[in-house]
Amino acid sequence: MAAAEDSANTAQGLQLGPRLPQKRYFRQRAHVNIFNDVPLDYPISPSEEDWSNLYPAYFRPLTATEPSKRPLSPSSSAAADTLPKRGPAASTASDDSLSAQVEFADIGCGYGGLLVALAPLYPNTLMVGMEIRTKLVDYLQQRIEALRGFQHDLLKTPSPEWVDVRSKLSQEIAALDHPAPSTQDEDLHDNGETARLVPGHYDNIAAMRINCQKYLPNFFKKGQLSKIFILFADPHFKRRKHKARIISSTMLAEYAYVLRPGGIVYMITDVKDLYDWSVSHLDAFPLFERIDDETLKSDPAIPCVVNSTEEGKKVARNKGSKYLACYRRIEDPADI
Repeated sequence: MAAAEDSANTAQGLQLGPRLPQKRYFRQRAHVNIFNDVPLDYPISPSEEDWSNLYPAYFRPLTATEPSKRPLSPSSSAAADTLPKRGPAASTASDDSLSAQVEFADIGCGYGGLLVALAPLYPNTLMVGMEIRTKLVDYLQQRIEALRGFQHDLLKTPSPEWVDVRSKLSQEIAALDHPAPSTQDEDLHDNGETARLVPGHYDNIAAMRINCQKYLPNFFKKGQLSKIFILFADPHFKRRKHKARIISSTMLAEYAYVLRPGGIVYMITDVKDLYDWSVSHLDAFPLFERIDDETLKSDPAIPCVVNSTEEGKKVARNKGSKYLACYRRIEDPADI
């Protein structure tokens, strides 16, 4: 009898199709000791990382006899059959010499609001959310897989509707100024598009569990990233905890290593003390220069950085202040 009920429930679940996870089943305390030795999977070097589980549309699964983990290019003929159709904003570039690789990293991604917002804006750019809290990673990856499922189902329907991504983002930002009185934390994030198509179909984002303060260079080679996002990080108020802050002299050296010249570090917080700390360290580091506010106005990622994360929406709802600073990676004189 129980087996029959399980089979019925399974069949019903299959009929329902993709289902978004619910945050209330993935709650976890906000603070994690980054210095604890916890079991984590990480590659010996970036070339040993297998990205196929996170980005099946871009990377082929590896075989036991394969000597190296070589990704497929999204524009190669071998990958063409596995890639879903792209949206109107997709690039038509066809440089077969370029392999797919992750270019954006959201460090401490939380529930993934930034990734979901950025995915349609940069449909041909692979982005990864890096988070040390297990339940949040599980939630975000399930969320992404559900969104991909909705998008791929929509591709099979005749004349599906496409989203005007920038217009949608503007509407969401405007709504932050007039939040509903009954708004709950569960409703603070945008679930993503489940009824309309978006460029990229969320195949370009993924989440992974990692302690970035220990293993970041194990995943990214020198100059691989073009953007690093550090949004509403744990402030670690106590002086003895300052060594755990995600922006420090040591961590900036690693960011400079994995970030290519011209790449950008985006930092935003609602804690003035943490902002002053971060700016002082970034200003003092020789391989970063601050980007002026006028230049940032033309950066399409800025509205997402300021408004799309769950923490950012909480701050807006509570009429709090947000402190933003962005820095560009400059050439190392030793490399010229």
